[in-house]
Amino acid sequence: MRVIIIGAGEVGFHISQRLAGENKEVVVIDTSDEALRKIAETSDVQTIRGSGSSPKILEEAGIGKAEIFLAVTDSDEINLIACFFANLLNPNVTKLARIRSEMYTDYKHLLTEQGAEITKIINPDEEVVNSVLRLMSVPGAVEINEFANGKIRLIGVNLPEGSPLIGSKLYNLREKISEELGIVIAALVRDGELIIPSGLDVIEKDDLVYFVCDIRDQDEIMRQLGIFADPVRKVMIIGGGNIGFRLAKALDNKYYHTRLLEKRQKRCEYLSEHLDRPIVLMGDSTDQEILREENIQDMDMVIAVTGDEETNILSCLLAKNLGAKSTVTRVNNFGYMPLIEPIGIDYVVCPRQSAINTLLHFIRRGKIISSVSIKGEAAEALEAVAQEDSPIVGKEVKDLGFPRGCLVLCFQRGDDVVIPRGDTVVEPNDRLIIISTRQNIPKVEKVLTTKVEFF
Repeated sequence: MRVIIIGAGEVGFHISQRLAGENKEVVVIDTSDEALRKIAETSDVQTIRGSGSSPKILEEAGIGKAEIFLAVTDSDEINLIACFFANLLNPNVTKLARIRSEMYTDYKHLLTEQGAEITKIINPDEEVVNSVLRLMSVPGAVEINEFANGKIRLIGVNLPEGSPLIGSKLYNLREKISEELGIVIAALVRDGELIIPSGLDVIEKDDLVYFVCDIRDQDEIMRQLGIFADPVRKVMIIGGGNIGFRLAKALDNKYYHTRLLEKRQKRCEYLSEHLDRPIVLMGDSTDQEILREENIQDMDMVIAVTGDEETNILSCLLAKNLGAKSTVTRVNNFGYMPLIEPIGIDYVVCPRQSAINTLLHFIRRGKIISSVSIKGEAAEALEAVAQEDSPIVGKEVKDLGFPRGCLVLCFQRGDDVVIPRGDTVVEPNDRLIIISTRQNIPKVEKVLTTKVEFF
């Protein structure tokens, strides 16, 4: 598979590293010698200096033979022009563009139809807002991902002291959790290392536990795990940019008491005009007096989403120190992400990571429906569909041929969520949710490509 990536920034860098490690043929185009040198030093990829919006450069990169074309620069205009020329030079290439401005995203239908014919418009801001809303929906979780159109969730939790699962082997799970609840332990993170567990693995204190469940069972499962958290009602959003505004719009209802703190006067005027229930405040989020005046100690969640990650981190630390129950910070720099939890911030959202997750499932062989990274990039959870004429249909889970370090977590079968055993038989149109370590992804792709037909 030949993949051309326009843009060697954080998104381009990380996705090129990921794909090169899976032995895909990757070409990265950028105007920055330094950015290209950084990629070339860490990955086995071809680099070309030039503009991705240049037809000549695209031809030099081998656009005619490419299967995937990713336009992920920080410029919406360059990404759009690059996709336009890529479509003219190779109408069959799958084109993915990172687009943030509403003046373009409001006209997605024009970009995905005749002209550029972009396969998928990726808006990282939308993905971040969705991530925050999922976190708010399950208080006590540290990470939430959705599959099967939202019917199945992969949830990461830190088990509290006294949880009935601590000290238990996984094959004894049903002695601790009601058999009526569909749950599978998908992964454990222990001392920073990710484990795809077997039935003999023991859950230890301080493990980060990922489990898969039917969304209808999640609240009861959380209670049986010993996690009791009050619902999020009072929210303060710090930063009234695109993400802050989108989030405030999503929370503009009777259920939430929302305050939005923004330091720019003109932006505050715009926000006040376009929001109904949220209270718009003007001020500096790093000013402790302002936070005290707004009763920060009463907030269930403080969400810092300004464009400056240092401001976000400092604002969350101040809010937590002044009594806020939980904090969420937006971070763009991947290097900061491992530092967030140890310094006391509860959650981190990253637009660039969100963009990578969205890009990956379009790149995976077998046209996998969705794909998300677990524990940074240590593993992926994948969703695929078994068509009626697939050889996998009629086989038991234990005979599917997936490698060690890969686990079939559950199926969606019609409207039901099926927790499989080794002798569970795959039926036509089952949606399989699979978790795999990063190094096994090529093997999983091979099984999916040769065994399953996808739409």
